[in-house]
Amino acid sequence: MPRPTPAQVAYGCLTVVLSTFAVLMLSDVRSGPGVVAVAAAGLVLGLIVAAVLRPQGRTSAAPAAPADPALSPAVPRARVRGGMEPRVSEGSLRR
Repeated sequence: MPRPTPAQVAYGCLTVVLSTFAVLMLSDVRSGPGVVAVAAAGLVLGLIVAAVLRPQGRTSAAPAAPADPALSPAVPRARVRGGMEPRVSEGSLRR
C-alpha cells in the first residue's frame, strides 16, 4: 500500500475538522452519543476524501525512453561495439 501524499493528509484532516464542526453547529447536537456519531462520520468522510484524492504530477517512476534515436545521449562507439567479454578463462583469486 503506497504512503499518502502530504496533500492527501492535508485534505483529509481539513475535511474531518470542517465537516465535523459544520454538522455539530447545524444539527445542534448536545448528547454524548450524538457528538461521537458526528465525529465518527467526519472521520469516515475524511478517510474517503484522502483515499479518493489522486497524486498529480507523477506518472511513473522510470523515465520514458526517447522516441527519436537522434535525441538519445551519445555513447562512444568503442563501448557499444565491444560489449562484455566472457571471463571464463580467468582463474579466481580466492583460495
